[in-house]
Amino acid sequence: MISAGVLGSPISHSLSPLLHNTVYEFLGIKASYVAYEVSSGELRNFLDNDGSTLNNLSLTMPLKEEAFTIADSISDVSRQIQSGNTLHKDAGLWNLTSTDVDGFTHALQFNNRDAKGNVLIIGAGATARAVVAACDTVSDSVTVISRNAEREQAIRNAGPNQGIDFITWSSSIDFNVFDLVVNTTPAETASILVDQIGSPSSTFFEVLYNPWPTQLLSRWRKAGGFGIDGLDLLIHQAISQVEIFASCVVEREPIARMLRIVGEKALS
Repeated sequence: MISAGVLGSPISHSLSPLLHNTVYEFLGIKASYVAYEVSSGELRNFLDNDGSTLNNLSLTMPLKEEAFTIADSISDVSRQIQSGNTLHKDAGLWNLTSTDVDGFTHALQFNNRDAKGNVLIIGAGATARAVVAACDTVSDSVTVISRNAEREQAIRNAGPNQGIDFITWSSSIDFNVFDLVVNTTPAETASILVDQIGSPSSTFFEVLYNPWPTQLLSRWRKAGGFGIDGLDLLIHQAISQVEIFASCVVEREPIARMLRIVGEKALS
């Protein structure tokens, strides 16, 4: 039986239990998936105690990097982006990987978009590294808005085949120079860029679904631009996790459409 959960802090807003349990019920798979509040530095203690019976884990912030201290094996993609959102136990050993890269790519495809052309990434944390990895051999150029120079090398490591430019938050931005703009920052951090949105011709991808929608995504759409929201990212990285947890391949598109309806209803 799949005994799973999503771990992080804060976690009360998470839609992962709803999405995962909906898929398992639809597929007829016996599974339990629950949200657990686990703060930074508490992952190992949780797994040794309250979480000792779990065999599959979804990880959100602030645990995506801490998971490296738990894992017995680490996938190439997690090493590349130095982040993991998926722990799967096999023969008593924890295997760490990330479905964020795969989820981002599938979410773009679900909306008939891709990462070709010039890409702007807002933020330079773990999610930004996943986006860089997804763009690595696809995009013509990648530009990252960063406020922390110490994060720049990790970003470059996530995209070893891609020349990456960095600009500051104080830069004047012409969004229409880019084909795809991705916001990876938490909460409403990027809302300070709202006034720089004119008549956007590029695609905007918001990785968040809480808040729903963000100010940046809302303004982008009101200005006539095409926007993808974080619910699609959550759905597609969750489907990839289900395939890992259940050791199966699912028909992605109809399940994604079903989860989209379920997720929108929960957020409305």
